[in-house]
Amino acid sequence: MTQSLVDYLVENEPAFRKARLPALYSDFQTQRTLNPDGYQANISAWRKALGHIVGSGLAPAGRAAAPNLFVLQSDEQLLRALESKQYGRPLALGAVVREALAAKDLIPLREFLDAKESIYRRPWSVWNLASWTMKQLGVADMLKKDSLPPGQFVVVSNVEEVGQAFSAQNGPIAATLTRFERTFSKAHFYQTFNDQLLDGKHLSPTDMDVLLLFLSRDKSAIAYDGTTIKILSPSDSSNPPEPTEITPEDTSIAQLKELLTSLTHQTALLTARIEQLTAQAKQALSKANRPAALAALRSKKLAESTLERRLATAGQLEDVAARIEQAADNIQLVQVMEASGAALESLHAQVGGVERVEEVVDRLREQMAAVDEVGSILAESAGTVVVDEEEIDDELAALEGEERRVVEERERVAREERERVEAEELRGRLEGVGKVPEGEPMEGPEVEAARAAAKAVKRDVKDAEDLMSRLSLKEGSDV
Repeated sequence: MTQSLVDYLVENEPAFRKARLPALYSDFQTQRTLNPDGYQANISAWRKALGHIVGSGLAPAGRAAAPNLFVLQSDEQLLRALESKQYGRPLALGAVVREALAAKDLIPLREFLDAKESIYRRPWSVWNLASWTMKQLGVADMLKKDSLPPGQFVVVSNVEEVGQAFSAQNGPIAATLTRFERTFSKAHFYQTFNDQLLDGKHLSPTDMDVLLLFLSRDKSAIAYDGTTIKILSPSDSSNPPEPTEITPEDTSIAQLKELLTSLTHQTALLTARIEQLTAQAKQALSKANRPAALAALRSKKLAESTLERRLATAGQLEDVAARIEQAADNIQLVQVMEASGAALESLHAQVGGVERVEEVVDRLREQMAAVDEVGSILAESAGTVVVDEEEIDDELAALEGEERRVVEERERVAREERERVEAEELRGRLEGVGKVPEGEPMEGPEVEAARAAAKAVKRDVKDAEDLMSRLSLKEGSDV
């Protein structure tokens, strides 16, 4: 494990290049005053490396059954895990941990869990000011030992990363979920979100305690009382602020949801058990093993009876859950209506009532009338001619009549021109036809056709003459 952990740092940490390993594994505490930049670079490299080692699950877990992803176990086992065959143990690791503790990048686990105020609140005091001064002068470092501080320390950067992932996943949809859907028991929350927060990694119970406290106390993303969790919904004008404390109703909802989840899991197991026993019974019959088949069928009947009871209980709980959701919706509706009523009352108070509105409108009308009166007086004093609207209307009508007569005259001239052209065309056609020859009467179809054509020509001639006469009359009248 020792070599694999060192190899992990070389492969995954840019600051842990092989050329940098001698400096990182040396006792670089003397560089604090001689080479401050180099000292801070080494400290920063180790602090990031420790956080990544813990987050990857490769850090020694001590007596814990599973590695913690948020808590660093600082002890002799950590030094052995980081030991290099070529460079030995990191001699300045104690200084790295102390610097991280001073910067609040690492926080003792017990202190983190017991803190009542946010870890981001750091009030200045006389002792803090004195400590800071001693640190700047290098006195504090001389009073401390070079050994690695033992204990369990929360890696704040790891917790912040997962907290941001939780907020990104659940923050946008929290406003669309009901109070029932956003409430969980601690066990149910652990079961629901454990595999969603880190890709392919599971949080230990200690990690979950740290995360829940961080989300509730330091980020105000959830409400948490140690047993019940409620994801807080962002408030807006249509959604009144939600209580940030856990209520007895929240605890009941969480217990109900946990029981429903348990029953759902049990019904799935019982269904699979029934299918298994059915297959066993068929297999026993195929082998002529009647007692085994009967035993499998008896177990199947018991499982079916248990499944039926579980399903009935789950149905009752689902009905209760639906009623709880309905009641919660009613409460929210009443709250919204109450807030809306208060808003309308406030706006109405700002308006001042009907009497004030009528008074404002009357004053406005008076002022508008005064403006008109002042305008009239100024117009008269300036010698402005008052325009007679009736005269304008008469003049407009005369212009429209003149325009209409011009259009009609233009249309008449165009129509007469078309008639003259048609008459000329008809006269040409008549001249081309000529007269029908006189002589002895003839018989036959040709004669009948000729007679019909002659009659048509005569009609055309008569129509042409009438048209020409009308044209002559019109021309004379125009003259």
